[in-house]
Amino acid sequence: MNIRETIIDLGKKAKIASQEMRLIKNKEKNLALENLIKNINLNSEQIITANDKDVELALKKNLSSPLINRLKISSNNIKNLTKSINEIITQPDPIGITLEKWSQPNGLKFKKITIPLGVLGVIYESRPNVTVDASCISLKSGNSIILRGGSDSFNTSQILVKIISNSFNDVGIPKNIVQMIPFADRESVDHLLNMTNYVDVIIPRGGKSLIEKIKSTSKIPVIKHLEGICHVYVDFEANINIAKKIILNSKLRRPEICGATETLLIDERIKDRAIDLLLPLYDQGCEIRGDDFVKSLNNNFKKAKEIDWSTEYLEKILSVKVVNGVEGAINHINEYSSGHTDCIVTENEDTFQKFYNNIDSAIILKNASTQFADGGEFGFGAEIGISTDKLHVRGPVGAKHLTSFKYIVHGDGHERP
Repeated sequence: MNIRETIIDLGKKAKIASQEMRLIKNKEKNLALENLIKNINLNSEQIITANDKDVELALKKNLSSPLINRLKISSNNIKNLTKSINEIITQPDPIGITLEKWSQPNGLKFKKITIPLGVLGVIYESRPNVTVDASCISLKSGNSIILRGGSDSFNTSQILVKIISNSFNDVGIPKNIVQMIPFADRESVDHLLNMTNYVDVIIPRGGKSLIEKIKSTSKIPVIKHLEGICHVYVDFEANINIAKKIILNSKLRRPEICGATETLLIDERIKDRAIDLLLPLYDQGCEIRGDDFVKSLNNNFKKAKEIDWSTEYLEKILSVKVVNGVEGAINHINEYSSGHTDCIVTENEDTFQKFYNNIDSAIILKNASTQFADGGEFGFGAEIGISTDKLHVRGPVGAKHLTSFKYIVHGDGHERP
């Protein structure tokens, strides 16, 4: 079969699997997830060996360090994967929940009940952990899934899909609940985006160019995970010691993730404390790009360009600006934010409320690191991405968000007059 025929065949199988999944109970889903944990641990060396091949190829292609960091899987990463699966197991079944029920004066009884979305198409780049997270969340929410991993993580994703499929099938989960497109070229994406007869939702995770291409060409509804241009604003009524910790963690805990802070905004009333906020970052190798005032603080700080305020660095670079209070912070964020995650550090609740009410991002934090923008930290077990959309879901996308609903109407011989 050629690429198009292969993709259509995957779609047909996924559609059948999604229909069969309607009969699978939560106990069976959890048994499959437990089996997956066991098999990931049994095959950890095989996973790491496949990943080593991907990393070696990435180094030969001179991929950026953030991409390589996302690509790597170590024994510690495997522990985190199995931890996430355990957390998904503890989540309640999101299917079959009665969201609302009511009666009409004529005696008709109504219920609104959660159902799976159906078939998910997940497109991602050098993030092999998405292979596991997406598959497990899809299973928990009763959906089938077609994965299209990037060429950079191809070897790792292939071995993971094999382990996942075997683990699920061995305990009676329908075949083809998890499938992976066996091609890494962009033509396969084009075909997937046109499979309106088989795929219900597309979920992309990747760079800005990939997301924009999918958004502009997909004939299927998209839950998009756009770039994370995240901000921390330090108010003049902030606790400076708290601010230092939050800034350091927000930027440097893992600079390559979408929840990493890319821009720091400082109230001009505390600009004399700006160097105290920046030196801990600089001492740990973070490049500072600032406005004229910030640049004047240290000869090694660089002058920020206009493009810096709208750049997702994903590495140890931070743009820094002094602003005119919370109004200045709000104006800057509303101009440059990607609608992902923004934080204010302040002890004034009224100031926080003003910040919250005037910034339209998916996640607003008060006195906490932007790196808490994560499904696991929200108590969702894991995430399939962080949506910067408003329809159908916003923020971390867990199993309970990959559902729709339908109505049940009970009558007793009712006829409409």
